[in-house]
Amino acid sequence: MSSPFDSLIPATLSLVLACTAPVKAVPPGSLEGHLRIVSAKEVDLADGDASATAAEAYAEYPLIVMSGDGKKEIARVAVDGDGNYRTALPPGNYVLDVQDRIRRHVRANPKRFTIVSRQTARVDLKIDTGVR
Repeated sequence: MSSPFDSLIPATLSLVLACTAPVKAVPPGSLEGHLRIVSAKEVDLADGDASATAAEAYAEYPLIVMSGDGKKEIARVAVDGDGNYRTALPPGNYVLDVQDRIRRHVRANPKRFTIVSRQTARVDLKIDTGVR
């Protein structure tokens, strides 16, 4: 004797299997560039280690990737001791900026860029710390 639920089980199983099919994600692209800090302040090299001083300066100005409309933070970008940065991002439109730029009175122009799957976007950023 068959019940009305006999056909429901195979249909449900088919639906579950169809929903768990692998989704092909779009491969990310990359953002890379160089941060240049402009300052008229003399650098004190009392210890003679210019690379440590530069690394500390880059660490003071972290970079952020914002959504294309500039309203949502997408990623924070680490800058190495030489001022270079690189990060992977999903395809889309973005804005590169300095974290807390306005509050800290850092002069920089946020840069718009587009990431394409499996390609690298080069965006260099120059900031003026205003330290004189």
